[in-house]
Amino acid sequence: MTSPDTGSGLRSDAIAWFELTAGIGGLVLVGWILASQWGGVLHGHPAYAVVLLVTVAVSVQAVLVAVMKRRRRTPVRIAGRVVLLLLGIGGIAVVGWLRPHTAVEPALGAMENEGAAYVLETPTRIIMHPSGEDAVVGVMFQPGALVDARAYAAHLRPLVEAGYAVYIPKQPLGIAFFSLGAFDDAREYFPAVEEWVVAGHSLGGTVAALQADDAGADAAGLLLFGSYPASDMSTSLEAAVLSISGSEDGLSTPEDIEASRENLPADAQFVEIEGASHAQFGSYGLQVGDGAATISNDEARKQMVAASLEFVDSIAGY
Repeated sequence: MTSPDTGSGLRSDAIAWFELTAGIGGLVLVGWILASQWGGVLHGHPAYAVVLLVTVAVSVQAVLVAVMKRRRRTPVRIAGRVVLLLLGIGGIAVVGWLRPHTAVEPALGAMENEGAAYVLETPTRIIMHPSGEDAVVGVMFQPGALVDARAYAAHLRPLVEAGYAVYIPKQPLGIAFFSLGAFDDAREYFPAVEEWVVAGHSLGGTVAALQADDAGADAAGLLLFGSYPASDMSTSLEAAVLSISGSEDGLSTPEDIEASRENLPADAQFVEIEGASHAQFGSYGLQVGDGAATISNDEARKQMVAASLEFVDSIAGY
């Protein structure tokens, strides 16, 4: 026989303390994410902002439930609360892991809509193309996991200024696998583009390789920034390939890049930038697990841009 609680849930129910802690923890986490990565949240795909709002709502509910008086405790209700508590803690961990890497200079300055480049940012994509003309060669670029799409603007704007269109999707929750339709979107947005280079950084490059290898993709080129394919496409991929890597990359290591040769066509080109790290393929600060770069961000970017521009020029027939 069960008996009614005679006081507050906190005084009579140990589970309530965990619910209260989880609820407050969720609110603190959201506050920390907004304070530390506000730009990445504001300029990212709306999906993550929605996740944060849901986290706030659920956290507030957890706090209210924890302090409410309860009439009766049964094994079923207790088991249900434990399950919800565990799910909530797991959800908080996922929300924290999805915290974005916000773009920094010079990427932010490269987002300016001026000069030879027209730049348009929407909630789901970044469009860059030459001012006053229709490009016939385009680059669809997949950002790395959890990286603000703006972080690649300084690396890609020189391509635009050279006459090429650039399409950067804002991936839902910062995961490229949730943006598999981006290549189709790019082709729809730029109907005048005749040749496409599918590109990406890190996980974005892995997904770009899948998109380029798709039977109906008809991609002319695959450009990898510190990345490699997840499977063997050495005979199926018909696009030209350039893999740009860094000697100090701690995430897509030189060993990983070397091993990827057998999964790419025999004529794939490889350029290793001496002293470059994984995070230098964008402008978003340091990254956990990365190596220590021995060249400056400006020098790394300069070499990456030069190699990329030469490759895209070859696709354009220059």
